[in-house]
Order: sequence, then structure tokens, then C-alpha cells
Amino acid sequence: MIHPSNTELELLKCLWRHAACSAREVHNHVTPVLGWSYSSTRKTLERMVEKGLVEEFDSHGLNVYRAAVGKVSTLAALSMDFARRVLEIEGPLPAQAFADSRLLSADEVDELEALLRDPDQDGQA
Repeated sequence: MIHPSNTELELLKCLWRHAACSAREVHNHVTPVLGWSYSSTRKTLERMVEKGLVEEFDSHGLNVYRAAVGKVSTLAALSMDFARRVLEIEGPLPAQAFADSRLLSADEVDELEALLRDPDQDGQA
């Protein structure tokens, strides 16, 4: 799995929350966090399409973007990478750490817990 950068993750979180958005809509959602120009948002979306993180499609003559990677599987991979690389944890991670997440529903926390226990299972998010 390709791990998104911090800025790519902000754009993915926007798309996970709002399903599909134009570049302008994505930009308007992430500007308070990233504080960058519209051209930076466009360029990042284009790179994310090339990487396979985001899909681009036409909707009534407007380019629209949606996440091409699952929220839970992406967060599980990032969490496991952080735990191993930074914290040097080699076992399963506790999903309780995600219980108060504003990004995850209770069902998604359960799904994340399963992926953290068994990262080899096929998790579709």
C-alpha cells in the first residue's frame, strides 16, 4: 500500500468525509488546515491520481475526485507503520486509541481493530 504524505492524508480525509468533490470543494475544505493555494491543491490531487490514491471522473463537465483507497485500511497501515517504525511495537495495536476519533464511526473502529489484530486479512473500507 502506498502511504500518503501528511498533506495527501488531509485531502483523503476530506474525500472520505464528503465522498466526491471538485478540486475547488476539496480546496475550500482543506484551506483552514493547510493554508495553501488552489494550484497546490490541484497539483496534489493530480499526483494522488497518478499514485492511485484518488480517482478523477467527469460529472456534468466538472472534474470530480473521490478516494481510491479505503479509509480504514489506510489508517490501519499508517498506524501499524508508525507503531513499528517510531514506537518499535511489533504486536497488535489497541483500537481503543481510536475510539474518540471524529473520522471513524463505531463500526469503522471495529473494522480497524480487526485489521490491527490481523493485518493480512482483506479489509475493504
